[in-house]
Amino acid sequence: QVRLVESGGGSVQAGGSLRLSCTASGRTFDSYGMGWFRQAPGKERDFVAGIGRSGGVGYADFVKGRFTISRDNAKDTVVLQMNSLKPEDTAVYYCAAVWGTYGTRASSYDYWGQGTQVTVSS
Repeated sequence: QVRLVESGGGSVQAGGSLRLSCTASGRTFDSYGMGWFRQAPGKERDFVAGIGRSGGVGYADFVKGRFTISRDNAKDTVVLQMNSLKPEDTAVYYCAAVWGTYGTRASSYDYWGQGTQVTVSS
């Protein structure tokens, strides 16, 4: 069992930055691929970024060059640094964990955090 708790959401103007953190409880954090997803009202939950057990990363096209995902296995934490934010980035952001490698489909993940709201105003 893995419990995930996100923090760092909030409101920012377009062009600003936010840093989301996700802390995991439970053992063997370094055995899990980690992902960030987001969901806007009335829309599906979309993959944003993922990081594998050894640090390999992947990003959705709409965040490449703006967002950076990283992990610290010693602290059981994964971070999403979001720069150059746009109003269309407004959504609830979720942290998720999957045993093994990360994927881009929400259905492949085993554990989810409660989500944190990110609001970007123009």
